Amino acid sequence: MILLVPIGRIDGRVIEAVREFVGSYYTSLGLPVAVSDALPEDLFSDAYNPLRRQYLGRRFLPALSEVGRKRRARAVLGITNLDLYEEGLNFIFGLAHSGLGAAVISTFRLRPEFYGEAPDERLFVERTIKEAMHELGHVFGLGHCPDERCVMHFSNSIVDTDIKEPVYCPPCLRRLKKNLEVGL
Repeated sequence: MILLVPIGRIDGRVIEAVREFVGSYYTSLGLPVAVSDALPEDLFSDAYNPLRRQYLGRRFLPALSEVGRKRRARAVLGITNLDLYEEGLNFIFGLAHSGLGAAVISTFRLRPEFYGEAPDERLFVERTIKEAMHELGHVFGLGHCPDERCVMHFSNSIVDTDIKEPVYCPPCLRRLKKNLEVGL
């Protein structure tokens, strides 16, 4: 099972859209998707860097991994509105650790309004789904892909995210099936 974990206040429609898409994709690979109760944002207050006004992404992964372990999930994906970063980077859309079976994505920079554009809920949900699929790919052992249309392509900016499709290219899908031990 893949467990989606809202962190703080996340619009239920966004969680449901991610659950539907990820579920439709991964259920065919033998992994159903479930949604847990939300975790409070203050659980991650130690990750907050007041100088940057951002949260260190890696601090989310152990707690998410523990939630996944308790629920016997093969992977857990946290979804937060908090702005995340990693050392040496201005921000991150998400982060994953295959050994912990955990990932986190931030919707903070996925909304078109963040870039001075008109609100577009469809585009926002599409970006969120792409980031969810990308980080789950990392949880299941996939690296970055050179195919700019593959969901595993590295997103250096929102433009890169918008170019991608929400699915794995054929070579990445083969690797994913192998990693999940699904018949080819």
